[in-house]
Amino acid sequence: MPPQVDSGDTAWVLASAALVMLMTPGLAFFYGGLVREKNAIATMMQSFVIIALVSVIWVLWGYSLAFGPDHGGFIGDLSWFGLRNVDGEPAPYAPTVPHLAYMAFQMMFAIITPALITGAFAERAKFSAVIVFVALWVTIVYAPVATGYGPRTAGWAPWAAWGPTTSPAAPSSTSTPASRRWRRPWPSASDWGWGGCPWSPTTSPTWCWGRPCSGSAGSASTPAAPWPPVPRRPTPSW
Repeated sequence: MPPQVDSGDTAWVLASAALVMLMTPGLAFFYGGLVREKNAIATMMQSFVIIALVSVIWVLWGYSLAFGPDHGGFIGDLSWFGLRNVDGEPAPYAPTVPHLAYMAFQMMFAIITPALITGAFAERAKFSAVIVFVALWVTIVYAPVATGYGPRTAGWAPWAAWGPTTSPAAPSSTSTPASRRWRRPWPSASDWGWGGCPWSPTTSPTWCWGRPCSGSAGSASTPAAPWPPVPRRPTPSW
């Protein structure tokens, strides 16, 4: 029997995509509340512009490179460039979910990952440099990592979104040259006009991290876990 789209699984994947999408604006307010008042708007706009920029990249070539037919398991090809052959039929990696819905879910993680990195060089990078960095990073770093963690790898389907987000974000943040520059002069206490407290309620979407990751399994019944289970050590007899 050929695979058929299941309404429950599709609804869960779309709901997961919506929750992850809300995390990026929440992250924008979070970072905006951590920088000086004069840089708050620019810092917040980085996250919002990343939503638009990565969406275009993901539709054109990002999804194909990350989840398309791969070359030696390293990176995908351009068979799905511009979402060619990505339609409402069941997805190859989620046989009960439309391919477009699965693509949109994975796109939300591709968006928030570079947005997380921008916190490493907040106030210390030009806006144009951030745009160029994000475009190159999604293509050169995120796509191969997503291919390695992708659902084509046995046993890794529930982590196809979580893995590419957390694994490269921290190393990329620490290795970015702009993140190594000190603020000169160091800002005084009076420069922190907004502070974190006034924006705490607006960062609540960033608390939605846990369960939506299981949407990458393409099923509402697949349990989510932060990492594959590790066998427990035997209990000592004494």
